Amino acid sequence: MKPTFKISSRPTLKLALLPSLLAVSLALSACQDPSSPTDIEGQDTVDTTSETVNSAATGSADPIDTTTADTSMTVEQQMIENLSRYRWTLATATDNSTQPLTPLMTIKDQITLSFSQYQGQNTVSYSVGCNTMSATYQLQGTTLTIEDSMSTKMSCADLNSAENSLNELMQGDSQLSLVDDETPMLNQLTSNSVTLVWKGKMTAQAKYNTKGETIFWAVNAETNPCSDNSTQQCLQVKPVIYNDQGVKTSEGKWTEFTGNIDGYQHDDKHDEVLRLQRYKLEDNDPIAETTGEEYAYVLDTVIERAVAK
Repeated sequence: MKPTFKISSRPTLKLALLPSLLAVSLALSACQDPSSPTDIEGQDTVDTTSETVNSAATGSADPIDTTTADTSMTVEQQMIENLSRYRWTLATATDNSTQPLTPLMTIKDQITLSFSQYQGQNTVSYSVGCNTMSATYQLQGTTLTIEDSMSTKMSCADLNSAENSLNELMQGDSQLSLVDDETPMLNQLTSNSVTLVWKGKMTAQAKYNTKGETIFWAVNAETNPCSDNSTQQCLQVKPVIYNDQGVKTSEGKWTEFTGNIDGYQHDDKHDEVLRLQRYKLEDNDPIAETTGEEYAYVLDTVIERAVAK
């Protein structure tokens, strides 16, 4: 039975902010072959005797309407801002003959794409539901350029082929067009003449209109019955603290978490370390009013994963 996670009004964990997203740069190493993600260099990782991982249709969309955009911003800046406002999920994938790419289409609902900024650079990450691949990107007009991707490294079994295909498609230049309306759609024509159409969902930062606090949690593969409702299962989590160099310096105690982490699906076969964004909810926020929840938690990425003993 999949665990059900409730929302707690007062998380009891004492968590630390990592000022910059050091875990990305220290947990990931550049791929040598775009179609085959490589190992990453992790520090102070989970027991190396376990399988440990340190971390990463044809659509015709009209270009974004810039008539209502901020006139002080360039077209590229406006598009970058809009790309970053959403977490993108694959809607369709077709080749140059408009035939569906079956390896991607069969798992399209779990293929995601995200744009963000890190230390002043534009960054992109994408995944088929196993490893997270990340890179810096450039946008000139509507041309997106991605090179030297980085990746976490896990054996993805049946997802390996789809992951390699997606990574290859994302490399190099591709043409973008964006429709930013009630259902945001992003059309991407890759250098392989493949058309990827992505459907957007607003990110937590855009939703809560505030910058999140970066925190790290270790999550145990095993869940326990919730203390206030034994019919439901609760996550067992503990805070993980890193210094400014991204080296793990301490861990807290295991405690029950009865809340929800947006974008996270619990894996009962692996112990994991998550990088999260925590958002302070306003008193008039619908979640706060309904549940009394003080914070919202959103998954950034899984930076460590090891087979549970």
